[in-house]
Amino acid sequence: MKTIGLLGGMSWESTVLYYQLLNQGVRERLGGLHSAKIVMHSVDFAEIEQFQVNGQWQEAGTLLADAALALERSGADMVLICTNLMHKVAPIIESQINAPLLHIADAAGQVIKGQGLKKVGLLGARYTMEEGFYRQRLLDNFELDVLIPENEDRESIHRVIFDELCQGKFTAESRQNYLAIINKLRDKGAEGVILGCTEIPLLVRQEDTDLPLFNTAALHAQYALENSFDSHR
Repeated sequence: MKTIGLLGGMSWESTVLYYQLLNQGVRERLGGLHSAKIVMHSVDFAEIEQFQVNGQWQEAGTLLADAALALERSGADMVLICTNLMHKVAPIIESQINAPLLHIADAAGQVIKGQGLKKVGLLGARYTMEEGFYRQRLLDNFELDVLIPENEDRESIHRVIFDELCQGKFTAESRQNYLAIINKLRDKGAEGVILGCTEIPLLVRQEDTDLPLFNTAALHAQYALENSFDSHR
């Protein structure tokens, strides 16, 4: 079993899910008292968020690259960024480490393509929805047509993520708002929806809609487990 390195804290609410899912996955595979081999670097999200607001992506990337390098030195065989948005700086991180960086969009893309879907909606932070680092990777690597909500809905999604979900607040009103946006994406032809922020599954669950939802945190953790055990296949 390989050691998984987690770049967490963005936010810690969803990083908890990673730790839980990875350990549950190892227990399911090996049974008994087995648990995942994990090293973690959890950042102060307020610092990262300020870099985002100021457009200081190079600075954010350098901070996370240093953290990833520390994970590698601590024995990590692979690195996961426990957030969709900060994959915007994945190339900066990859340039500083030798261990593979397991990209969250690849984790989602392979599952979606495996289910035969061609067109999916994307919910996430404004940067994730609007910029090409995420959608273009899904198009280039998995031939997926990715739809995003209208501008007003994108602003609403982004606000709820940072003002509520990342602060542990989950309201019925926001859940209904998200579900209404998901239905709009369905009307545009979406065959499923990527929950492209690792906090969104804390608010919206599959049982809330009959449209397939792709929980990126869960898929990312599963992707890491597959890589952690691949040498034993």
